[in-house]
Amino acid sequence: MTQAAMTYPAEFRAAGTDLSERRRSGVSRGPLIDLAASPDTTGTEWAADGSLRLGALTTIATIATDALIAQTYPGLAASAAGLATPQIRHLATLGGNLAQRSRCWYFRNPHIACLKKGGTDCPSRAGNHLYGVAFDLGPCVAPHPSTMAMALFAYDATITTDKRQALTIADVFGDGSNGAADHALSPNEMIRSIALPPPRVKERALYKRAISRTHAEWPLVELCARAVVSDGKFEFVRLAAGGIAPVPLRLAAAEAALQGAAANTATIANAARLAVTGAKPLPMTGYKLDLLSGLVQDLLERLAG
Repeated sequence: MTQAAMTYPAEFRAAGTDLSERRRSGVSRGPLIDLAASPDTTGTEWAADGSLRLGALTTIATIATDALIAQTYPGLAASAAGLATPQIRHLATLGGNLAQRSRCWYFRNPHIACLKKGGTDCPSRAGNHLYGVAFDLGPCVAPHPSTMAMALFAYDATITTDKRQALTIADVFGDGSNGAADHALSPNEMIRSIALPPPRVKERALYKRAISRTHAEWPLVELCARAVVSDGKFEFVRLAAGGIAPVPLRLAAAEAALQGAAANTATIANAARLAVTGAKPLPMTGYKLDLLSGLVQDLLERLAG
């Protein structure tokens, strides 16, 4: 066994859009396990009740461009269409997006130790954390990188691995208290599929991201919102946000305030204020709370209209 194999753990490789960059930089050095496509890990499978099963090796481009997905789960399709570049979406897989590693520049630097590389602290906390979390939930202050995890959280999706079934998004990504990991999967556990329950009758959904340039940019804050509005009231609401915490985050206080409330300007403004409940911004990340409130207000106004 080589020294690299003894020192660094083996890693799964699907399309390798994230892994290839980490290996070029020297952050990832262990042996690779290439994943071969199989019928249960690729493509879409619709059930009679309208629910959807997505294989983990389904590409992001497939999700973004599938007309039936866009009609049934528009927030998911829009989230997929917004991330990375067309070239990356063509290759990148859903499972890979969920299991990707942190995009923090301290983690990506092979010469800097951090919690996710066996270090004792998070250098971003005392360093440059301009793009860090606004909800400080644990020792690592890098926001979770997966747009698809955020969108799937809004859709109450579940994940099946080769070892466990029906894991919730919270089960897979935890509560942010473990700064050494990007997810709660074991080192040899592989995502096999993702299941989405049927959408609600008459529900609508939207996705929007706040970014610092128009294309190929990681979101500063992103939001997937679902709602059913009937007789002028919010009968059902889901709000999931990304870019603000070390895990995908549901905006529980805002959701609770909207449930059964009038779909009017005052209610929506109040929900936008409540969206930042529990936030603990870092010295450089307070601006993300303004972005989050703005996204919540914008998407809710459009859904109510």
